[in-house]
Amino acid sequence: MQRIAYGDHSSQFGELYEPDGVAQGAVVVIHGGFWHQRYGLELGRPLAEVLVADGYRVWNIEYRRVDGGGGWPETGEDVLAAIDAVDLGPVVTLGHSAGGHLAVWAAKRSPRVVGAVAQAAVLDFTRHITPRALELCGEEQFADASPAALVPIGKPVVCVHGDRDEDVPVEQSIGFCAVEPQAELVVVEGGGHMDMITPGTESWERCRAAVVRLAGGC
Repeated sequence: MQRIAYGDHSSQFGELYEPDGVAQGAVVVIHGGFWHQRYGLELGRPLAEVLVADGYRVWNIEYRRVDGGGGWPETGEDVLAAIDAVDLGPVVTLGHSAGGHLAVWAAKRSPRVVGAVAQAAVLDFTRHITPRALELCGEEQFADASPAALVPIGKPVVCVHGDRDEDVPVEQSIGFCAVEPQAELVVVEGGGHMDMITPGTESWERCRAAVVRLAGGC
């Protein structure tokens, strides 16, 4: 694993994992944590280790967060800058919770992204999650920041969500998939929020399978 900076701020860096042999594709891992400084890319490392063993190049990124130089639009700008910083070719974004928001948002904004896997993602700032979204940005910025306001995304999006998610209601993914023509909904029975980023769980395996399918088009 190689640490690479893509800017001057202490949070503008990522960890690049290179597989043995010819890569099967490239994945950008975007961690969650409701965009807050206290959560970092260490959340993405177990996923990166699985995916690099599967034969993918993996770019596990950090970004400026709330109370750490981030907020909107800086947080989104960092994700786009990180995607452009390393020559990976076409990429699939894989993001959990608030990172799922950024994964889908980046799919809309970046030509390098060919698809997104949204793990228990925050997708509609106007429903269920608004008080937390208002910690990231003002309501007047929802039209730019909220994925539900940006449909059609123009890329395939696989929304994997547990029906027992205690932090982000599954209705976030259900509602998004109802309006996004290229979205696929995968509801995991009995799945909780953190199961999505816990290798060995059914939730993670469904996310992993979605990555394989989308990366096959790279």
